[in-house]
This record gives sequence, structure tokens and C-alpha cells, in this order.
Amino acid sequence: MEQVEAQLAGAGGREVAASGDDDVWQVARSLEALLFMSGAALSLDDLCELTGREPQQVNAALDTLRGEYERSALWITNVAGGFRLATRLEYGELVARLLQPKRFRLSRAALETLAIIAYKQPVTRPEMEGIRGVNVDGVVETLVQYELIRECGRRHSPGRPIQYATTENFLTHFGLNSVQDLPDLDQLGRQGAPEGDDVPAPETQAPEPEQGEARCCD
Repeated sequence: MEQVEAQLAGAGGREVAASGDDDVWQVARSLEALLFMSGAALSLDDLCELTGREPQQVNAALDTLRGEYERSALWITNVAGGFRLATRLEYGELVARLLQPKRFRLSRAALETLAIIAYKQPVTRPEMEGIRGVNVDGVVETLVQYELIRECGRRHSPGRPIQYATTENFLTHFGLNSVQDLPDLDQLGRQGAPEGDDVPAPETQAPEPEQGEARCCD
């Protein structure tokens, strides 16, 4: 009788474990569907709200998906403060043949202005012009058009000038999780300022851009 009870207890334990595994996979598949269909990065809070699960459950399911994708052309990347399902970088050129993304060229002036905004945000046009020493109206309009920067309110000062900040598209394009991931200015100073026309490749499916080009997809 004791032996039978032990076997039943063991079977019950295995059933509970299997049930727990099934639950993790259920959450993992739900996250996979959400990340696949989302065109933007989804934060942990987003995933918890959409699935109705606790953060520890979502993180466990994300780890499960990462393990499954180890031998896949896909991977889950941390970008723009959230999670995104993307193709691995080595398949960028192949995918680009399918997508044929539009290219745009960022001038040295545009890159310099974008760097000022990235490090000083929120920042106004007069402040940018004070640093660069030239008018930035045209450059700012270009960066807004490419959705790399956005208006983020007005400064409480005479004239109430518009303030600008970088966008989620900026983070996605340059493969950053947040602006906190920007290189330290002191470190850049020690290494020497890079040439203005060297644009980092985006951490997405797109291939390496030619020197002096950044790439944006509609």
C-alpha cells in the first residue's frame, strides 16, 4: 500500500510540473503572437497588460522563447525600452532584397544637430544654434520628417520656444534600448570625434548602409 501511495504521489508531482510547463508555453506562444504582429517594441508593462500575466511569468516565457530561437533566424531583442521580434543581423542583406527599404542621407549638419538633441534633450532651436553657431531650421525640419525627433512641449521662457527630443524611431534605428545607452561624451572626447557622415547601421533586418547614409523604412 505504501508503495502504491508513493507511486501516486510521484505521478501527481509530475502532473503538476507538466501543468506548469504547459502554462509557460501558453504564455510564450501568446507573447510570440504579440511580438510578431507588433510593428514597434512592446514594454514589459505592455506584455503584462495584454496577456494578463505577472512580470515574472512574462519574463520566464520570454526566456523560453529566447531558448527556442537560439537556432532560428529570429531573435528577441531589447530596443526602445521594450522587446521586439526581429531577424538576425546576418540575414539583413537577404531581407532587404524583399523589403527594398527607402534610403535617406543624413548630412554632417543633420548628424551634428541630431547628436545635440540626443544628448541635451529637451532642447530648443535657439539652444541648438547656440552650440552649432548656425541656423538649424532646415535641419530640424528634416529630422522631424524622418521621425528621428519630435516636438515635446514648450520651454517656460520668453517666446515659449518649442522643445525637441528624440523618438522611439531614433532608438530603433540606432539599436538603442534607451538614451542612457548613448556613448559617454567624455569617452567620445578621449577617442576623438567620429566623422559626421558615419552613420551606425540599424539593429533590424536592413543591410549595412553605405558610408554617409542612414536608412528608414515606411
